[in-house]
Amino acid sequence: MDYKATLNLPKTAFPMKANLAQAEPKMLDWWAGIGIYKRLREVSANRPLWILHDGPPYANGHIHMGTALNKILKDVIVKSRAMLGFNAVYVPGWDCHGLPIEHQVDKELGLDKASVDVRRAMDPVEKRRRCREYALRFVDIQRDEFRRLGVFGDWENPYQTMAPAYQAVIAREFGRFVGRGLVYKGLKPVHWCMHCKTALAQAEVEYEDQRTPSVYVKFPL
Repeated sequence: MDYKATLNLPKTAFPMKANLAQAEPKMLDWWAGIGIYKRLREVSANRPLWILHDGPPYANGHIHMGTALNKILKDVIVKSRAMLGFNAVYVPGWDCHGLPIEHQVDKELGLDKASVDVRRAMDPVEKRRRCREYALRFVDIQRDEFRRLGVFGDWENPYQTMAPAYQAVIAREFGRFVGRGLVYKGLKPVHWCMHCKTALAQAEVEYEDQRTPSVYVKFPL
């Protein structure tokens, strides 16, 4: 006997399976088609302004779990502020300078394993041009990857640290510091890369585990 007809089961037009692999790209395309971020700014124009100016990732490769976690948490915060009644603006950007990008370009050119003389023989202007092209390529790649995560932002107008306007502001502000007598030359210990012949940021320093013998001596108190 078929008991299905005797049960008061709920009826819904929702599919039993989410089919996220197909549904999510469609939702992202729909958001892009209606200009979701621009529309959010329009309806929130008269609300108190709240801005998250992104601390930028390096444009040196595909995003990884750390990058994804960073962007998702920021997106949660921005959207939560919007739900609390703010005009929540997210300004994305990319750090297009530094050793991470230069290291990747060195690998592409085979310079990472070349001798010092070979590395020095390369025209620095050409090296910078290659780094710029590499950074621009991964800005576009990472932008698509962040959009795939559903992160809302002004992705058409991000800031890039290698943009002439951005660099001009840095140079102008540094000039003001000099004019006010706030810049001086002194000595300071820094991390130094023997291979690249340049200073290293703390985030670029890796520590290797090392076993060292230790001795414990007990003294009466």
